[in-house]
Amino acid sequence: MASVWVGSRGTVKDFPGFSAGRDADAIRKAIKGLGTDEDSLINILTQRSNTQRQLIVKEYQAACGKELKDDLKGDLSGNFAHIMVSLILPQAYFDAKQLKKAMKGTGTTESILTEILASRTSKQMKDIGDAYYTVYGKSLGDEISSETSGDFRKALLFLANARRDEGIKVDEQLAKKDAEILYNAGEKKWGTDEDKFIEVLCLRSFPQLKLTFDAYKSVCNKDIEDSIDSEVSGHLEDLLIAIVKCARNMPAFFAERLHKSLKGAGTDEFTLTRIMVTRSEIDLLDIRTEYKKLTGYSLHSAIKSDTSGNYEAALLKLCGGDD
Repeated sequence: MASVWVGSRGTVKDFPGFSAGRDADAIRKAIKGLGTDEDSLINILTQRSNTQRQLIVKEYQAACGKELKDDLKGDLSGNFAHIMVSLILPQAYFDAKQLKKAMKGTGTTESILTEILASRTSKQMKDIGDAYYTVYGKSLGDEISSETSGDFRKALLFLANARRDEGIKVDEQLAKKDAEILYNAGEKKWGTDEDKFIEVLCLRSFPQLKLTFDAYKSVCNKDIEDSIDSEVSGHLEDLLIAIVKCARNMPAFFAERLHKSLKGAGTDEFTLTRIMVTRSEIDLLDIRTEYKKLTGYSLHSAIKSDTSGNYEAALLKLCGGDD
C-alpha cells in the first residue's frame, strides 16, 4: 500500500535503526506528566516515514491502551496539534479527511477538491476512495455528486473514479488527434464543448498530456492554458488549469500553492500543513527548488518568517534544508 505514496524526491525517508517500541515509549514520556516535551514529539514524528509512524501508532495503542491521535489532540493545540495528528494518519486517510472537510457544512471548499483530485495518481485515488468509504461509510463519488454540480462535478467524478491512464508510453498520433479535438471543441467553434476538454484532461496520462499540449500549440498557436482561460469559466476552469499545471510540472504546481498560502495578510495554515505533510515523502525537494525559482527566496525562509513556535519547528523539519 505505501509504495504509491512514496517518491524518490521526498525530504522524509525511512529512519535508519528504527524501533517502533522505543519511539512509542519516548512519545508516551513526552506527553505524560505536567509539561509536554514538544521537541521530542517533533523530532520523532517528522523524522520517521509514514509507514514507520503507523507502526509507532500500533505500539503506542498496545502499550497505553489509548489512541495516539487522541492523546496528541488532548495535549497539543492549534496548528501544531493539526500537523502532528496529520503526520500519524495513513496518507490515504489524511486525503480522505481533507476531502470530507472540504465538503462538510455550508458551502464546499472547491480549491481543496481541485488540489487533491488534480494532483493524485489513479492508484492514490483508489486508496483514497477505499479510505473514504472505510471512515465515512459513504462512497467519495456519491458525496462529490451531492456537493457539486454541472461540468465541474462531471470532471471531479472522472478523477475520483481513478479513470486517468497511468501508462508511461506516449502516442504521438493520439496527441495530435486529441489536440484537434480540443481545438474543435473550443477555439474553432462558437461556444465550447466542455465534455471534450474534460475527457482529454481527465483520462490521458500526464506524459501523454504534455505531448498533447505541444501538439495543441502547433495547431492553434496558443497555449492550452490560454484557451481554457477564454473558453471555460468558474470552478471547472480552475480544475482544468490545475490539471494542466500538474501534467506540465507537479512540483511547480505545489510551489505556487505554497506561495499563495504563505504570502499576503494571513497564512493559510490548512493548505500549508496539507502540502508539507502530503508531499514530504514524494517530491518536496523539487517543490523547494521550484519555490525558489518562483519567488527568489527559499521555502525554508518563507516558513520562518510566516509561522512561529512549535508549528514552525515542525514545518522546518519537514522542509529539510534551506536553499
